[in-house]
Amino acid sequence: FLFILVMGFSMSLLMTLIITYINTGLDNQYINRFFKAWTVSLPIAIIAALLLGPPIKKFVDKITT
Repeated sequence: FLFILVMGFSMSLLMTLIITYINTGLDNQYINRFFKAWTVSLPIAIIAALLLGPPIKKFVDKITT
């Protein structure tokens, strides 16, 4: 569970930083736009990791053993 939380946190942080920069550029409102986007992306990333993590792990275990 801790792994999923840390992974969701770090992936959503990095992706939101990059996508916000690509879509809107870097100006004095960048941080505000980033935090607004991150408040949406963080819960989505954690829920996705919780739902998709176990079946993906089973699939990877199956194809690598």
